[in-house]
Amino acid sequence: MTDQDKSRDVNEAARRFAETLADSYRLVYGQATESAERQQERAREFSDMVQGSLQEQAEAGRANMGQLTEQANKQREAGQQLARESVEAYTQFLNDAFSQYRASTEQAAGSVQEGARTLSNTATGLVGTATGMVGSAAEAQVDAANAAAESMVFPISGYDDMNVDEISTQLNDLSTDELQLVRDYEERNKNRDSLLEQMDRKIRAE
Repeated sequence: MTDQDKSRDVNEAARRFAETLADSYRLVYGQATESAERQQERAREFSDMVQGSLQEQAEAGRANMGQLTEQANKQREAGQQLARESVEAYTQFLNDAFSQYRASTEQAAGSVQEGARTLSNTATGLVGTATGMVGSAAEAQVDAANAAAESMVFPISGYDDMNVDEISTQLNDLSTDELQLVRDYEERNKNRDSLLEQMDRKIRAE
């Protein structure tokens, strides 16, 4: 074989080697490219799955938060309603109790005053009979009988003729019931604020 033939064979062998090597590179590159594309696709799928899961959790969290907020609002409103109803019921109870107390006190005071008038009229009638018989001496007995009748039923003798200072000095010796009786009488008659305030303070302090 000549040198020219040998050279041609070498060149042919080199060409085939180069083509084989190029085919190998193309195969490897193609496989690598396909693998990279598959990985990218899986990465996108994973990313989409994670994002979807996070969105679902976020939406579920917002829904739960909305339900919790709504429930909290309902509980707060129920508590406020219960508090209002409790206060109103207690206030009504106090009003009813106070009204009953005032009615009982006024009824008792009225009964006492009625008894005083009856006793006074009886005493006046009795002494009036004596007046026709003994003249001026009987008039003194009438005054004494009236004063005695009044002192039997009213805590402060000669109350209507006393001023505020004189009455004030008498209040310390009275019981709570007597203070209430005097206060009711004052309120229905002269209704002097300073006296009423004094008696209210003493009644509350009892």
